[in-house]
Amino acid sequence: MSIPDNLARVQQRIAEAARRAGRNPAEIRLMAVTKTHPPARIREAYEAGLRLFGENRVQEFGGKADALHDLQAAEWHMVGHLQTNKAVRAAQLFTAIDSVDSLRLAERLNAAAAESGKKLAVLIEINVGGEDAKSGVTAGSSELEDLLAGAPGLQHLDFQGLMTVPPFEEDPQRVRPYFRKLRELRDALAARKLSAIGTNVLSMGMSHDFEIAIEEGSTCVRVGTAIFGERTRV
Repeated sequence: MSIPDNLARVQQRIAEAARRAGRNPAEIRLMAVTKTHPPARIREAYEAGLRLFGENRVQEFGGKADALHDLQAAEWHMVGHLQTNKAVRAAQLFTAIDSVDSLRLAERLNAAAAESGKKLAVLIEINVGGEDAKSGVTAGSSELEDLLAGAPGLQHLDFQGLMTVPPFEEDPQRVRPYFRKLRELRDALAARKLSAIGTNVLSMGMSHDFEIAIEEGSTCVRVGTAIFGERTRV
């Protein structure tokens, strides 16, 4: 099926999941994850109405950015693991960094944003499954507390909420506890009323499980395969 057809199906599924949860579908943003997809396919998605895009690698998006510079309404988010030595380039390329997982990385991004005179939107990535192979900071850890404590001094970052990539399960229902865990952490942070930490955004749910994520409170789902089809492996 074409990108517009796939997009219509995804939007319908989002609306149905929101209704099941008693939520307004307008509360949920759809991010198109464009990892490995060429600029021409991204442009098709933009022309179909998508405006929010996620990329996993700084170098890959750097190679696409010039070909997409005229898509002026597009938001470009970094959703993959970001190494500190690529923070400067990421701050230049992206509208937002959704995968901040340490105070050190946040400090690098803040310095880069200050250098370019911008305020950079960020999300804190939480490793809800405690998986060694996954990036993200662990809930309740000293690393998370260090990041929360350091946030007020990072004036060029706008901490808007949390993001997670849960363990993969064939049955999406088995992922529900991980999404619930992120929501509960968000609620706990909101109760602490930390002035520098926003809690409006919960970025969770991908092609395989985004309906469950919506039922558990996601405000942004990151969908690639269901929009573009299977990725070309690189």
